[in-house]
Amino acid sequence: MATSINSNTGVPLFTQKDIFISGTDGYDTFRIPSIIVTQDGTILAFCEGRKHGRSDTGDIDLVLKRSFDGGSLWQPLQIIWDDGANVCGNPCPVIDLATGTIWLLMTHNPGEDNEQAIRDKTSQGTRTVWITKSTDDGATWSMPKEITSTTKKDNWTWYATGPGVGIQLENGRLIIPCDHGEAISKKYYSHIIFSDDGGKTWQLGGSASEKTDECHVVELSDGTLLLNMRNYSGNRLRAISKSRDGGMTWSPVTYDTMLYEPVCQASLLRFTSDSQSGKSRILFSNPASNTSRIMLTVRLSYDDCESWGVAKIVHPGPSAYSCLAILADKSIACLYERGDGHPYEKITFSRFNLEWLTDGKDSLRHRNHSSKKR
Repeated sequence: MATSINSNTGVPLFTQKDIFISGTDGYDTFRIPSIIVTQDGTILAFCEGRKHGRSDTGDIDLVLKRSFDGGSLWQPLQIIWDDGANVCGNPCPVIDLATGTIWLLMTHNPGEDNEQAIRDKTSQGTRTVWITKSTDDGATWSMPKEITSTTKKDNWTWYATGPGVGIQLENGRLIIPCDHGEAISKKYYSHIIFSDDGGKTWQLGGSASEKTDECHVVELSDGTLLLNMRNYSGNRLRAISKSRDGGMTWSPVTYDTMLYEPVCQASLLRFTSDSQSGKSRILFSNPASNTSRIMLTVRLSYDDCESWGVAKIVHPGPSAYSCLAILADKSIACLYERGDGHPYEKITFSRFNLEWLTDGKDSLRHRNHSSKKR
């Protein structure tokens, strides 16, 4: 059983610890962070271990570190998947709350194939979709199993799970946010895959509009799903789409004018869900710049992502991908890429409480916040 440090003191709390440092543990670079907390409170921090450089292709392993005490101490690095010189990456875990099983969705491709070649169908292979699971808090993992046949269409080329985390809906459905590219049109889209049998089998859900890819999904107070997506339309704003049928179809894309981006991955996560008491909270993190990957910022919404009245900078310097989690003591964790000279020097675990994020002013006066136009 994991233990945690109590953050419910009413005093602002903010700590940071570098978990994966490029140039250590036999890897040139660590990228693509993902973090999730098990039912026993164990923190699982996933990422890609890139053997020979920062490149998205080549010899890439999927690795993990665990913490049993709220993020103060971390166990040695574990390798979940190493397929020689090939790419094993894009971690996107989800936990089935009925069984406690941790499902980890991943992608694979030959190490000599880069994204452009895969999109152009000039590559040796293509991107495939895989899954592994743990039933012992991440200590051991099952042999990776391919699920491409039920989660990828024949005319799709590029494919990515997450990166980040999936969610479980109130009705038990597991959802993993994904993206893909089409062979002939060369267009790219966000989409979801889902499981209705506790993670045993996975099916393809619906896709959002074009010029979207890496995404996160959240269930709103009324059961609607909201997909928050990286956007290639040119306006440097996060793209938004909604589904009222469990992710099978998605509304036309709109844009959140409060969430600007440098075209980068972001994280979205429900913190609390009691809308009747006025404490429905959703968190968001990304490098909050429309020009470059800097200024990793965490935001808070009290009105199902209609506005973002709270924003706090976690790291003002170079920063990129991030992933949010809620710890056992209800403090917030953000695992993110950062550095001094460039964003990929390290992956850092940041832990803070609601008092730090809101400066002690956790109110619902969002009517006074700047509203957004779509």
